[in-house]
Order: sequence, then structure tokens, then C-alpha cells
Amino acid sequence: MAKTLFEKYGGFKSVSRIVMSFYEKVLDSDQIGDYFEDIDMSRLIDHQTKFISTIMGGPASYTDDRLQKMHEHLKLSHADFDEMAALLRETLTEYGMDRADVDHIIREVEARRGPILSAGRP
Repeated sequence: MAKTLFEKYGGFKSVSRIVMSFYEKVLDSDQIGDYFEDIDMSRLIDHQTKFISTIMGGPASYTDDRLQKMHEHLKLSHADFDEMAALLRETLTEYGMDRADVDHIIREVEARRGPILSAGRP
């Protein structure tokens, strides 16, 4: 039986470390860092760890409706989403993930662009 990416890369513990590194980059980003002022980062990291785990075939699950509700108040733009995806790609690569696996994860994130940006800016 084939392993999921979640299993291949070490489960929640590893995904959590990746997400923490990702948010270090996000907070330093001129494009999207301001969205995270006054945010409970430990809670956000927990949610994002579950989201990335879902994408990697892990046990957590996020519906498009939930993603839309979680992001609609932010009014994110396509440029914001692109920055997030680029920082995620950079982080996954730094953690030694195979290029094909990184590409798969980014495609899965990209597939959720619509719900995440549904109430966004141009």
C-alpha cells in the first residue's frame, strides 16, 4: 500500500515544523505579513497544520465552505495568494521534499484559490 505524503514526511510533528517555518516567512513578507497582526499565531499554526495535513493525505479535513468562511473577512487578492503559495513552495523545498511532492501540494493549495479568495480583492 502506498504511503500518503503525510506519512512519507513524518505526520503532524513534521508538518507542524514546516508550518511554523512557513509562518516565519509569512510574517516577514511585505505583501501579506500585515494580515497577521493581532492574530493568535499558535491557533493559526494549529489550523494551518491541519489544512496542510489534509492536502498531504492526513486525517484532518477542511471543506471549501469552511475555507471560505475562514478567509472571507480578509478580502485577500490574487497577489496575496500567489505570495503565500510561493512562500509555502520555498518552505517545503527547504524541508527537503521531493519536487514532485511539492508540486502536488501547491496544486492542491491552488485548487482552493476560489474558496479562499471568494470575497477577495482584485
